[in-house]
Amino acid sequence: MSSSLDFIQFVCEQIAGTGIITYRKMFGEYMVYVNGKPLLLICDNTVYIKMLAGLEQEMQNAETGFPYPGAKPHYILDVENQEFSQRIIGLLGAATPPPAPKRSRPPRSSSPSST
Repeated sequence: MSSSLDFIQFVCEQIAGTGIITYRKMFGEYMVYVNGKPLLLICDNTVYIKMLAGLEQEMQNAETGFPYPGAKPHYILDVENQEFSQRIIGLLGAATPPPAPKRSRPPRSSSPSST
């Protein structure tokens, strides 16, 4: 079961005020970005966050799970708790480096076809 757009919008509402929030559909599920950083992975209407150093204290009672087969374990964020979710987003934002800039590829050269 993939995540619903209604759930994605609910998650974005819950973390509103923490920065510029965007989301992107990826492989049938969603990644939520805050200030350009990929912070939340949403699979099957469940919000997953990486188990990063600095989150252990805040997330010590959180459930854990695997967002997809072969993934490392992730914390499951209780997104219903808005204040807690916003605090976690602040910690995640500080602990997550910005994504590496994409390298531009040189344009493909088209060879003239012989007629």
